[in-house]
Amino acid sequence: MNIKILTPEFVVFEGDVQSVLVPGTNGEFHVMRNHAAIVSALTNGKVKLYTEQLPEASAKYFTREDEKESIFSYKINSGVLEFNNEKGIILCE
Repeated sequence: MNIKILTPEFVVFEGDVQSVLVPGTNGEFHVMRNHAAIVSALTNGKVKLYTEQLPEASAKYFTREDEKESIFSYKINSGVLEFNNEKGIILCE
């Protein structure tokens, strides 16, 4: 599945991931392959990407969460997630 993370200033990430964990207003939730279409508000927390590796241009924005697994996080204050047809976009601050 393809995920794009955008801020008002720049594109943080664009690429294929196995799944993404996001901080929803009612708690964290995991978006995986074949997930139903969803639009959700996001709150203060970490967006966690489960992917083999990050593109070099995006690596500077992320923190590696786990050395054994390929989990990378990006801190946000708020945002919106839209996911449909194996493509997701996260607009965040």
